[in-house]
Amino acid sequence: MTSLFHYEAIDFILGLAFGSFLNVCISRVPKGESIVRPGSRCPRCKTPIRWYDNIPLLSWLALRGRCRDCKQPIPLRYPLIELATGIWFAAVTHLTLSAFDIPLSMEQHSQLILAGISLAILGFLLIGLMVMDWQTLTLPDAFTLTGIATALFLVCTQAIFLGPTEDQVLLTKHSLHLTSPGGVTDHGNVFLTGPESLIFGRIAAICGAALILLIIRWLYKALRHREGMGLGDVKLLAMIAAFLGFWPASLALFLGVLIASTYGILLLAQRKAGAASKLAFGSFLAVGGLISALFGNRLINTYIGLLR
Repeated sequence: MTSLFHYEAIDFILGLAFGSFLNVCISRVPKGESIVRPGSRCPRCKTPIRWYDNIPLLSWLALRGRCRDCKQPIPLRYPLIELATGIWFAAVTHLTLSAFDIPLSMEQHSQLILAGISLAILGFLLIGLMVMDWQTLTLPDAFTLTGIATALFLVCTQAIFLGPTEDQVLLTKHSLHLTSPGGVTDHGNVFLTGPESLIFGRIAAICGAALILLIIRWLYKALRHREGMGLGDVKLLAMIAAFLGFWPASLALFLGVLIASTYGILLLAQRKAGAASKLAFGSFLAVGGLISALFGNRLINTYIGLLR
């Protein structure tokens, strides 16, 4: 039987390949360039990269971080993103396959696999958005809006594999109404089926998460009379909610604000920034999303446990 480590290793290598493609997206999407043509080339001398110099991580190490033709340094960002994406894919595989030790039905196995695919895609998008916002202060719609559409497609697919009563939501209790002497009308129960609950709940999560940042954005502008947050951040949080749900997205927002505030205070203390300096908040929000994707449910359950 193939061990868990083998699956993790395979997905790590797969993640390296996706990380290499992500580097292309990061370099070209903010500029509105095609991610297909031209092929990979050196950002300095524009020489096309040979196939054996385009192997994720290994080629950078073999070339000692320099272009074979112009000898200029290849930014460390390239291997780091490949490595980060590979580690993310391996981590998602570990979490997904570890749950297979618990007795599950065929439908639950299918949902677990879809959840793993969803987390892998979310990590790919968040890593890319984190770097793009840090470098260019932009969060391209090609990632955020496409991410929302992809998440909704995966949720609809997941709804197909729900059990007969799984995720069903009861809206009103069973009730009997006396309509006339000796006459009783049973109106039955009103409920949302599992697929309805899952799909409508995720759409509500997207709208709710977006509304939070829209309100914050409006209040900031009303008080400070200037823009404090772009719509890209709103779409990013909506994308996180599309993949994870409302409460994990709220946790991602809390973590993003916490990390951004800590970083801003450090910059102010070192006098490297002022009160009006712009921060790449989307990058911090993406970090919060990554943490919430892996540990969100556990952190939320721990917090709820402390309140009881």
